[in-house]
Amino acid sequence: MASQRNTFTKTTRIPCPSDELAMWHLRPGALIRLTPGFEPVKILFQEGRIDEAETKRVLETKIGPLRQKWTVIHSDYIHLRQFKDTQIEGPFREFVHTHRFLPDNEQFSLLQDQIEYRLPLSPISDWMIGKYIRNRIEKGFNYRHKITIADLETHHRYPSTPLKIAMTGATGLIGTQLSAFLTTGGHTVYRIVRRHPGPNDILWDPDKEKINPAELEGMDVVIHLAGESIGNGRWNEAKKKKIGSSRIIGTTFLANTLAQLNKKPRVFISASAIGFYGNRANEILTETQTETATGFLPEVCREWEAAAWPAVEAGIRVVHPRTGIVLTPAGGALKSMLLPYRLGLGGLMGSGRQYMSWITLDDLIYGIYHLIQTDTLSGPVNMTSPHPVQQKEFNRVLGKVLSRPAFIPVPGWVLKLILGEMAEVLLLSSARVLPGKLESSGFQFRYPDLESGLRHILGK
Repeated sequence: MASQRNTFTKTTRIPCPSDELAMWHLRPGALIRLTPGFEPVKILFQEGRIDEAETKRVLETKIGPLRQKWTVIHSDYIHLRQFKDTQIEGPFREFVHTHRFLPDNEQFSLLQDQIEYRLPLSPISDWMIGKYIRNRIEKGFNYRHKITIADLETHHRYPSTPLKIAMTGATGLIGTQLSAFLTTGGHTVYRIVRRHPGPNDILWDPDKEKINPAELEGMDVVIHLAGESIGNGRWNEAKKKKIGSSRIIGTTFLANTLAQLNKKPRVFISASAIGFYGNRANEILTETQTETATGFLPEVCREWEAAAWPAVEAGIRVVHPRTGIVLTPAGGALKSMLLPYRLGLGGLMGSGRQYMSWITLDDLIYGIYHLIQTDTLSGPVNMTSPHPVQQKEFNRVLGKVLSRPAFIPVPGWVLKLILGEMAEVLLLSSARVLPGKLESSGFQFRYPDLESGLRHILGK
């Protein structure tokens, strides 16, 4: 029997001119933005520009427990109208992806993705896994078209000349997606890195107070996201010291450096966290909250924010995004939850009454862009959904979205036994945080409620 050629086509009307749609796809970062967090795909290598002949992209994909390299080349480029990705090594017997950007009228265009593919061991594989593969392709491209619309609409909401943006933590979970979003919008991101600098990278070592200030001269925006992860590893004294010092030393050094520049940035976005508020039960918390919380994380957050004061004194607009639980299946808290929930082992943590103040990764990225573009915002700004939920509600909604039971509780004492102080602070504490400044300044959440947010990021 002959192997079967399969074709999948998705066409969506996009609210922007076709040339703009094409440019978004051609800029650095587009592939990162288009790769769903729920797909086990990792970008290993990107060579050249899509509009150059035979440029290459190397990905790593996962089929069950097995990892496989996936190499494609770009070809058949038609200026601002089309390009193709053709597999030269990977999981398919044959795979050709044609991207088309078609004019509709002056204000709209059609985004068309056409996939032609053959499965290995076809036709047996078509019978065994053909429907699964097609559903996976459809799910991925539904996500891709939604994120394309959302990113373009966000850039349109804030018309801006191209900005020069320096960023620490640009290779982290948030920084990678934020950098990709900014570059697809036509801005240039200069990564501030500790080692192996590449093009547009700025080398620094905050512990030794080393950086070349001349490389920061003329930056429009500086974004500071770097800091030791608080969710990896048990909190012993050495870990806690690293959590605090990585934030305070780096912020102090960067703020002092920016304050001494001749041409200072117009805004310094210096990260913080809702850990500032501590464990506050059912109390509604906004940026106007003045009561001081006690404990390790509130103290770190206070010193972290205070470390940026030299930049404030120098006349730079300084904003502290106090970020809640960032939801993405690519990392963080949600990623660690997914396997037990998918196995039907999810359930309440502790009493389940503690409030979880969350935000999807995409809304966080759009929110940070709002901070950059909104000159009236300064100081602390809560980066959380307007609808925090108790953990028992989070548990119910996640189980519903995954179509899995979620009734196996984990007592608080067990979490404390396993994780120590980290469990008390990150899993069992309650913070009912509202985004007062964001909403009053006109920011519009794309995913304000938990179910819509989870369905978006999980492709459900």
